[in-house]
Amino acid sequence: MGTVQDLAEERTDLHPEEVERLQKIIGAWGLIADLSLSDLVLWVPTWNSAGALAAALVRPTTATTTVEEDLVGRFVPRGRLPEIDQALHFGRAVGNAFPIKSSQEADARVIGVVVRSSSPASRVAGHLEEVYLRCAEDLLHMLVAGDFPPPEFVGETSDSPRVGDGLLRLDGDGVVTYASPNAMSVLRRLGLAADLVGAELSTLLVRLSHRHGPMDQNLALIAGGRIAGQSEVENARAVALVHGIALCAPGREAGALILVRDITDVRRRERALMSADTTIREIHHRVKNNLQTVAALLRMQGRRAQSEEARMALGEAELRVAAIAVVHETLSRQIDETVEFDEVADRIIQLVRDLAPALGDTTSPTILRLGSAGLLGAEVAMPLAMCVSELLQNAVEHARASTIEVRVSRQTDALITSVCDNGEGMLEELAQSQGDPGGLGLQIVHSLVAELHGTVSISVESGTRVTITVPMEEEDLD
Repeated sequence: MGTVQDLAEERTDLHPEEVERLQKIIGAWGLIADLSLSDLVLWVPTWNSAGALAAALVRPTTATTTVEEDLVGRFVPRGRLPEIDQALHFGRAVGNAFPIKSSQEADARVIGVVVRSSSPASRVAGHLEEVYLRCAEDLLHMLVAGDFPPPEFVGETSDSPRVGDGLLRLDGDGVVTYASPNAMSVLRRLGLAADLVGAELSTLLVRLSHRHGPMDQNLALIAGGRIAGQSEVENARAVALVHGIALCAPGREAGALILVRDITDVRRRERALMSADTTIREIHHRVKNNLQTVAALLRMQGRRAQSEEARMALGEAELRVAAIAVVHETLSRQIDETVEFDEVADRIIQLVRDLAPALGDTTSPTILRLGSAGLLGAEVAMPLAMCVSELLQNAVEHARASTIEVRVSRQTDALITSVCDNGEGMLEELAQSQGDPGGLGLQIVHSLVAELHGTVSISVESGTRVTITVPMEEEDLD
């Protein structure tokens, strides 16, 4: 058993564009299954015309299944199912077999057959079921004619229509001839007080719609059965999704099938989440602004400092504050709590270059970033950015190097970040004691890495290399 594409490639001579047409039908045929109260099976002819192969199956949500086993992948030789053979040969509906052609041209070849399988048991059909079955027949004949799924569809198609949500049947003039109880409930929630049957739906929905911003100009066309598409009706009371399909089966009654769904709660949740995301981004933006103000004050104070030691201390403090501000600035532009750490590292490198004079550097080393970290969660990016800032600051102050490199490597279960310089290097005993010439920088690094359950290693050979290894879960390494 495999996908339609796999089965077609292995056992048929269907072209890629023909397989694509079959896949579009499979993406939309759940609507037909629900309306016809039947299972649908797609059969495709094998490459040698020896028979047909079951390529897909869909079961209805409105009735019990009649196809108990999964038929996908089963081969049936020619002559075993006469309806399929005749539909493949003549290219027209035969009983419950509905052929699919490669195009709407008269001489187009048949590339598949949809077989409807419903329960043989007799049942008393109510008005709702009668409307369902009539709409299903229309859609199946549109399928044969190449008009289903609709070649042109306006609006988003992410929300698939559900028959049980609410169904409206329109005549050729766009007047409602039938409305299911669920459809009536949806429109009542929108504020409908008048009778629905006998009303012109497009006029009704346009009058009920009072959404903020411009109105969807396609709503009237969809609700009038003139085009296939999806739109929303919104007012202060509720929000409804309107999905319309113009019924244009040859030889059958013209009209339209309209499905309506109450999505008020869905839209409210989406807006609540959007509001929360906007609030969080605004908080990050304000924190960034405040930190940049603090950094500017430290810079002003450093310029007024009388001693070199005070100027360097204030410069170090400014760099630490600015490094945190960089992460908050990046978070203020994201829709989630993740940051592109490569961008953060590059910004910190630029900050170190700009503040190098305040840190006592006179050599102006070249600082490079090698490798890529990609997206990281804020809980990892923030302390890691601070660590990179502290290590670069140490290298600039004490290494007297010509080149400093920030190397980042992503492993399957860890992120490895190294800061390397080609300067004088740290004293071995100082490296082992986890200190640095100023004492504070590496203490901060060790403290932050410990919070991430990581490790810090220092090697002193032809310069200094400080390597931070942070274990990460799979979801952290996007």
